[in-house]
Amino acid sequence: MFIERLNDAFNAFINLGGSAMMFIIITILSLIVGVSISKAIEGGLRMAIALTGMGAIISLLSSTFAPALESFVESTGVSLSVTDLGWAPLAVITWGSVYTLYFAFICLVVNAIMLIAKKTTTLNVDLFNIWNLSVIGLLTMYYSDNNLILTTLFVGFIYALMLINADVMKPTINRLLGYDQDNITTTAHPSLLIAPVVMLFNKIIDVCLPFIDKFDFNAEALNKKIGFWGSNFAIGAYLGVFIGLLGRQSAAEIFTLAFTGAVALELFALVGSWFGPAIGPLSEGITNKMSKRFSGRKLLIGIDWPILATRAELWAVANILAPILLVVAIFLPGNTVLPLGGILLTVLAPALLIVTRGRVVRMTIIGTVLIPLFLWGATLIAEFVSKTSKAMGNFPEGLSSNALISSVDSDPIEKMLAILFGKAVDTMDMKLIGFSILALVVYILLFAWYFKQMRKENKKLESESN
Repeated sequence: MFIERLNDAFNAFINLGGSAMMFIIITILSLIVGVSISKAIEGGLRMAIALTGMGAIISLLSSTFAPALESFVESTGVSLSVTDLGWAPLAVITWGSVYTLYFAFICLVVNAIMLIAKKTTTLNVDLFNIWNLSVIGLLTMYYSDNNLILTTLFVGFIYALMLINADVMKPTINRLLGYDQDNITTTAHPSLLIAPVVMLFNKIIDVCLPFIDKFDFNAEALNKKIGFWGSNFAIGAYLGVFIGLLGRQSAAEIFTLAFTGAVALELFALVGSWFGPAIGPLSEGITNKMSKRFSGRKLLIGIDWPILATRAELWAVANILAPILLVVAIFLPGNTVLPLGGILLTVLAPALLIVTRGRVVRMTIIGTVLIPLFLWGATLIAEFVSKTSKAMGNFPEGLSSNALISSVDSDPIEKMLAILFGKAVDTMDMKLIGFSILALVVYILLFAWYFKQMRKENKKLESESN
């Protein structure tokens, strides 16, 4: 009887919807870690509003673009039938799931253990972006028939790599941003897990195209020239016109698509900025408690990747890669995603900036080579994103019931590994298990090599500064 009542209460809580759930959960957790009542309620309310706002923008974009996309597929036969809505649908799905809080707890435990064992000096307070890890965790559960042990181990392992990466990137961040040696700011953002692959291609350029840096140029001057033409709403308008022409829409419909695309991309940036302050009080409470535990040690504080956004090279390359992404999407074998919300590859540009130290030509070449990974990753997770979104009741209005949505977002390799490991454990197929072991070994070796290369570069930076 008690179990039934508990289950009924849990189901009633779930049925409140993702926004209401997160309002309650964020508020209660903030109070537990010592945040004042007003700040705790403010954080919970901001989270609920941000989730609601994102859902509304996604529905607006999808309902307006759906007819043109369907017409494009019918008239051309090009099967770009999956609508990319950027990072927003993944954030809405994950922050609407109670498992995200479980993954957040696992990450906090891993961070504490690594700090105690002195395996990292980074205290990651960027709790909002735990949703990126939650996507990987939910994918693993989805394909492994809810194997929580495998999921926990995989999420913890990926988070440990993120923390070590935050440590080894710090000297380069100092150099790029002009920080002094006493600065404690770094980033452990999951999107930077692509850095080892970027490093691999950067080394290939060193060997095969050592002269390429002679053709580098001033990114800040380029951004000034681009100006309005590279803004969020301008790019949204281009997309609307592009989709309208592909779908052979009328002039009036093309104007509507252009204006809606402009509104959506501008609002994505605006509403997306609400998530950080929403999780801020909870992050501050946890930081205060952790700092007391590790008083006397110099800790690096890991925050979101936009600390790198002051570098002009990042935005120059993001703008250069946007049209390249569209062209590659149309012709790439195995891709079914038409990039919309993720058209600006800010999930790739930070790693390009860090590894190449802001050399724009290298960033552009490597970014172009890596675009297929992000498109294939988005294609692979489309089924999961669509089914989960429908199950949670936040599938965008205006799309047909059999439509698919996805996200050109960070961690394509980790998502592929999650699917591979999940299927291997679920089926116990020896061939899949063998591939999983091989993939894991290659993945670990690549990171080990990358960390070694970064530490070598760090020693060079240290000797140059002395």
